[in-house]
Amino acid sequence: MRSEELIGSFSEFKEFKMMDRVTMMRILEEVFRTMLKKRYGTDENFDLIVNTEKGEIEIWRNREVVDDNSEDIWDLDKIPYTEAIKIDESIEIGEELIEEVKIEHFGRRAILAAKQILAQKIIELEKDNLYQKYKDRIGEIISGEVYQVWKKEMLLLDDEGNELILPKTEQIRSDFYKKGETVRAVVWKVEMLNNNPRVIVSRTAPSFLGKLLELEVPEIFDGLIVIKNIVREPGERAKVAVESYDDRIDPVGACVGMKGSRIHGIVRELRNESIDVIPFTTNTQLYITRALSPAKISSISLDENQQRADVYLKPDQVSLAIGKGGHNIKLAAKLTGYEIDVFRENDGGDEDIDLDEFADEIEEWIIDELKNIGLDTAKSVLAIDPTDIVKRTDLEEETVAEIYRIIKAEFE
Repeated sequence: MRSEELIGSFSEFKEFKMMDRVTMMRILEEVFRTMLKKRYGTDENFDLIVNTEKGEIEIWRNREVVDDNSEDIWDLDKIPYTEAIKIDESIEIGEELIEEVKIEHFGRRAILAAKQILAQKIIELEKDNLYQKYKDRIGEIISGEVYQVWKKEMLLLDDEGNELILPKTEQIRSDFYKKGETVRAVVWKVEMLNNNPRVIVSRTAPSFLGKLLELEVPEIFDGLIVIKNIVREPGERAKVAVESYDDRIDPVGACVGMKGSRIHGIVRELRNESIDVIPFTTNTQLYITRALSPAKISSISLDENQQRADVYLKPDQVSLAIGKGGHNIKLAAKLTGYEIDVFRENDGGDEDIDLDEFADEIEEWIIDELKNIGLDTAKSVLAIDPTDIVKRTDLEEETVAEIYRIIKAEFE
């Protein structure tokens, strides 16, 4: 195998892998020096000249010519005079003999082994480069093409053909993609698994919403508005606390845009996830009040040591504070860091209570079962015999008994 063929095959591999010339030359030299050590016991007295463009490599061996009876005749960087003159008849003792080492001298087996070593080193280098590349991009949005869809995860390919993993747990519940479609997600974490880099992306991470806002809102990108906190129930609801460093800029208005122009695109990307943008404040009571939006709070009692807040509202505001499936109150608690308990104000009246206000205690599907037979308030449920409800719905006796216990407790 000639050196041109050898370097040519390496160059093809280099082009295929998009490797820069400097790195390629460094790896080539490392591989050939390993070959020299195996054949000659050292590589210290060898000079290598690698030219990947021309497909050439030159190896020059440097040895001092010594007398045949010299004590250091067996040193690796020495050559006896009688052997030296066979290579260069004009050489004298004490001079340096520079001899070219042909690639062919290593033998075909050694050259093939070198190619295998080179390929392995390049693969390892690419793995390390991929790991470092995405390690530095954690928190950034990336687009990938769906290549394979499995039960627990999706395989995406980026613009360079690198593999990205989108686990089912990091997908929005209503996400549905087919092979060939483009997916946007945030780089969530990068890990090494069995010496292979594994890039995991997410569409449910709060940072995904944060980066989408940064792309849509120039004031956030420029640092005039800062996102203080983001909490999400992916695909359902999200709350974003923002603060402006410029008194002339309304942080909420800037994020939402004229007639919702800036937020609408993000809502569509997140499968119609409802996004509440609220102004951040260090006033805890005010912050909790804003976090429970759109409900109107009557009063708040704080226990700062226990990080608890008792919130009192008018009966018609309780369901708004709790929200569908309890999402609103859960997110408000995450956003503020306080455990929030909601209480209905007792104004002495004989008011009824909408069943939706029990969403934090009674499962949504059970409330729907009751509504299907015309029971949409607490008192309408209590007015009917429990056995009648069991007959008219798919609910079991134990479930109905628990419903009655919860509702009665409210009126007591």
